[in-house]
Amino acid sequence: MATTTKVTSKKGSKVSGMTGKMKDSEFHEFFVDELKDIYWAEKHLVKALPKMKKAATSPELAAAFDKHTAETQTHIETLEKVFELLEEKPVAKKCDAMAGLLEEANSIIEDTDEGTMIRDAGLILAAQKVEHYEIGTYGTLRTFAECMGHTEVVDLLQQTLDNEKATDEDLTQVAEASINAAAVAE
Repeated sequence: MATTTKVTSKKGSKVSGMTGKMKDSEFHEFFVDELKDIYWAEKHLVKALPKMKKAATSPELAAAFDKHTAETQTHIETLEKVFELLEEKPVAKKCDAMAGLLEEANSIIEDTDEGTMIRDAGLILAAQKVEHYEIGTYGTLRTFAECMGHTEVVDLLQQTLDNEKATDEDLTQVAEASINAAAVAE
């Protein structure tokens, strides 16, 4: 059984709980690969959200997309801190899941009429699919980091996970407050 220690990086910082053996393990490499995947996802989402905002009819939904854009930029910065703590370069690896989800969001925009609540309901659906993917990913990555003893990484991933859950709840509130009923009435 490997002991948990603090390893000093080239820059003199401490990498919480990482042993030399852990850093070279196949599981650690898998973990870093999945961080690269969600990093790509966040970088592409931050570019897609302004388009979703522009397509929204409801001022409340547009504001939610604005807020989510700022939060997504914070998620990118948090992932960059995670990479730094792990002594890894922040590199994005194409996330096929997010690419598909963003393609679906574009299809909703193309397949619905501008200025309708049906489009807004579809945009919320697309955004919540993204949130659920992110919630699943961050929850699992946080658990992986915990298993490997990356305490500081766990804390950062938990913050992002909590934010993703709150965003999902906010989207539900926007939908239930008026958009879904208005979409049914159209």
